[in-house]
Amino acid sequence: MLGRSLVHYSPLIFLNLYNMHKILFIITAISFLNTTTIAQDAETKLKEKGIVLTAPGKPVANYVNVVRVGNLLFLAGKGPTKPDGSNITGKVGKDLTIEQGYEAARLTAINHLAVLKAELGSLNKVKRIVKVLGMVNCTEDFKDQPKVINGYSDLMVAIFGDKGKHARSAVGMYALPSNIAVEVEVIVEIE
Repeated sequence: MLGRSLVHYSPLIFLNLYNMHKILFIITAISFLNTTTIAQDAETKLKEKGIVLTAPGKPVANYVNVVRVGNLLFLAGKGPTKPDGSNITGKVGKDLTIEQGYEAARLTAINHLAVLKAELGSLNKVKRIVKVLGMVNCTEDFKDQPKVINGYSDLMVAIFGDKGKHARSAVGMYALPSNIAVEVEVIVEIE
C-alpha cells in the first residue's frame, strides 16, 4: 500500500520541485536586476539632485587623494572647498551654525564624490560606503558634531541608497587646516 501511494504521488512531488526551481530562478533574477538597478542609480541620483562634480582638488602636501588596496579605496581627508576654490571656514558653535556646518559637510561629500568619479570613471562602481571619519572644527563646548556630519552621511545615502549607509565617527577638533569648518575621510568598497 505504501509503495503504491508513493508512485501515485511522485509526479506531484516532481512537479512541486520543478516549480520550486522555477520560483528560485525568478527570485534570483529579480535580485540581480534590483542590484543592477541600484548600481546604475548613483549617477542618475546625482543628476536628479542637480549636483555637478568638478575636477577634484590636488593634494596640498605630500599625499594623494586616494589609495586603492584590493577592492577598497581610502580617500584622503577633504574639506568644504567651493567650486571657486574658496573654503567654508570657521568654528561651528562660534562662527557657524549647525545648519552651516551641515552644508559644509555636504559640500565635503560632493568633493569626495568628485574624487571617486575621477578614480573610477563612474559612481556606479561603488559597492558600499564603508567608514566615515568626520572632524568638526568647533568650540570646546560644542556637542552636536553628529548633526554637522549628517550633512555628509545624508548625501551619501541620497546618492547611493542603502549602499551609502556606513559606520561613522563624528568628532570635534580644536583646529583644522586653513580653519576649514569640517574635514572628512572615507573608506569605500568598489566592485
